[in-house]
Amino acid sequence: MPLVAGADASAFAVVLERHGDAAFSLAYRMCGTRALAEDVTQEAFLTAWRKAGRYEAARGSLRTWILTIVHNRAVDMLRGSARHTSKLAGSEDGSEYLEVASPERTDAEAIGNVAADAVRDGLDMLPETQRQTIELAYYGGFTQSEIAAMLEQPLGTIKGRMRIGLHKLRDHCQGWEAAA
Repeated sequence: MPLVAGADASAFAVVLERHGDAAFSLAYRMCGTRALAEDVTQEAFLTAWRKAGRYEAARGSLRTWILTIVHNRAVDMLRGSARHTSKLAGSEDGSEYLEVASPERTDAEAIGNVAADAVRDGLDMLPETQRQTIELAYYGGFTQSEIAAMLEQPLGTIKGRMRIGLHKLRDHCQGWEAAA
């Protein structure tokens, strides 16, 4: 990465070759379409190129750093496309909006939204390694073995991170339920 930070294109080609497939795989699992996954992967590697000097080997493997960038870009892309699809493209000035049927149980929907917020808050409170492992498993759909290979960590380490992180998340969400 020091070579990439110095704008060495051949060093970056090696990084792309080694981590491109894992990055695309994560983006595809998160986005669901090849086109979005390609966009997310390209944006992520552009970010890695521009911010190569920020990579710190002491904080984790290069693959972990890149997959974190991919994850963040995918979330940003999905949020942006959700906002975009909520508007109606029926008029050129965008003055019309889609009518969305209200769910029959808006109270249950509201409680579900608050619970989802509690889970997101709980994930944000976890150490980066535990959060990333849980996100790759639950949002990315990867198995623990796949995560271990992607993050270049022993399977036992991944299992431990997942177990401890899920216990912390459960405790956080149980605290929320008691307060609600």
